Amino acid sequence: MDVLVVGSGGREHAFVDVLARSEGIGRILAAPGNGGMAASAECVPVAADDVKGLVDLARSRGVGLVVVGPEAPLVAGLVDALEDAGIPALGPRKAAAQLEGSKAFCKELCRKARIPTAAYRTFNSAAEALSYCEGHDRWPSVIKADGLAAGKGVVIVHDATMAVNAVRDMMLNKRFGEAGERIVVEDFLEGEELSMIALVDGETVAVLEPSRDHKAAFDGDKGPNTGGMGAFSPTKLLTRRVYEQIEERVLLPTVHALHKAGTPYRGILYAGLMLTVDGPYVLEFNVRGGDPEMEVLLPRLKSDALALFHATATGTLADFGEVEWDPRHACGVVLADGGYPGPVTKGLPISGTEDAAALPDVHVFHAGTALDERGRLVTNGGRVLCVTGLGDTLQAARDTAYAGVERISFPDMRFRSDIGWRELEDHASPAGAS
Repeated sequence: MDVLVVGSGGREHAFVDVLARSEGIGRILAAPGNGGMAASAECVPVAADDVKGLVDLARSRGVGLVVVGPEAPLVAGLVDALEDAGIPALGPRKAAAQLEGSKAFCKELCRKARIPTAAYRTFNSAAEALSYCEGHDRWPSVIKADGLAAGKGVVIVHDATMAVNAVRDMMLNKRFGEAGERIVVEDFLEGEELSMIALVDGETVAVLEPSRDHKAAFDGDKGPNTGGMGAFSPTKLLTRRVYEQIEERVLLPTVHALHKAGTPYRGILYAGLMLTVDGPYVLEFNVRGGDPEMEVLLPRLKSDALALFHATATGTLADFGEVEWDPRHACGVVLADGGYPGPVTKGLPISGTEDAAALPDVHVFHAGTALDERGRLVTNGGRVLCVTGLGDTLQAARDTAYAGVERISFPDMRFRSDIGWRELEDHASPAGAS
């Protein structure tokens, strides 16, 4: 079967990598792809948000499955258009994709379905939001842009002044464009964060292995939020009791609520959770695989990815059987441009990726990379690469990942030196990391 992977980041490279190992895989197309995917897939210059172009590409090339990576084309209705053309796709239709496309939609669904989440208020008016924040007395709090903001539309505020500035930035200064025309202000939750990702075919739910992301830009979870600076899987946070709570209180009620509302969910469902003293609370839902979570999950997947994804897309997940995993740990380290998550420099030469990938148990996933006019690998975004290592323990996986990192360089390269630190007793950082 020929497959089209939509997107150009590390998550999509991980999809290409795991699909290439599947039985029955034919050609893999990537649209638009990146400099790393080109080794295993045919990169086609069709943008991830070009719904018509992607449908035309899938139809003309006779692909049997489309795997959609980013959230924007899902929210724009790509899966609707593909399915209307008779092409199976791994991802939700537009109506269900509002679970990520609108924070207010997500919070309202949680309220109606009694899914644990932080107390909140939604505002369409900047004046009302500013007045609320000026009289607010529960700090810290969290302010979220309602729409898609590339993982950057969430601000933790510690007093009224910070809150007012965040509201003005989003609603009046239009920092996130239309995404900030409506905002959600919610209580801050204390606890440990956990990412749970499941495959859902409309009714059947297959929960994948747990993972933990590192959102903050700098070591020690300091600095501004990013799209993710690293991740690891599995995690000791997921006890049997916590797993059952997440399944019973979060995942199943969400799927049932969407089905009841006439918008059945089919695709990858990502729950960003806070494990509190009262159990798991929903921080956010994503309607696609996490990035960099997929870069540590998919290298551990032993089941046939093509068969698993196709069963999810076609509503036959119940017949697939148990999903099998490599019992080893995975640790992924993101290599970013020095300016990320702010302005970045593109076109910088990258060296050492092949040397790193040649190491045992090392995977190098390309995110913000491209090939220049001379065929050289160069930077093309904020998060440039994700280096994932496998090992029998988290420490061994982390050591393997950083061994790969040491072989790669590009000007002003930056990465966190402490991925996985919360679960390692000594909280040590690898020598030489920066």
